Amino acid sequence: MPEFTLPAPLLQAIRRHLSAGQPLTLAIDGCSAAGKTTLARGLQEKYGCPVFHTDDFFLQAHQRTPQRLSQPGGNMDQERFLQEVLLPLSRGEDVTFRRFDCGAMALTPPVTVPYAPFQVVEGTYCLHPEKAQQFFHRWIPLEQLYFQQLHPDARCDLILEDPV
Repeated sequence: MPEFTLPAPLLQAIRRHLSAGQPLTLAIDGCSAAGKTTLARGLQEKYGCPVFHTDDFFLQAHQRTPQRLSQPGGNMDQERFLQEVLLPLSRGEDVTFRRFDCGAMALTPPVTVPYAPFQVVEGTYCLHPEKAQQFFHRWIPLEQLYFQQLHPDARCDLILEDPV
């Protein structure tokens, strides 16, 4: 497996932000298998920053209504992510959240992550071999709808294109 190198433009942008003494929440969004988790892990190793995975915020069974799942990005519990992660980060507070366990279809006990001036939010859908059909027929179309209708790239300060 080739060695992963953090992109220089990203490191420069992080350095600028941190040297100015500004808190930074870096959001990594993109298609499945694009390297979001790998990038987040590399940043965590380099900076010691906490990483929050949106996979931990899948909807619970009672939230999975046809109306909700027809919305772009609707398979994520955006309300819980906002309350448990984004709002505390915006106030400079520790984050206490509950991960969604896909195997148990339930929330885990709360974990607390101390506040840091630099943190990463990594958005991804996971692919498990036994769930491949559901992944390809349900989650990928929802992901495509999200990118087509909400244009998250329009709200980015830096976009790293896949060199392949």
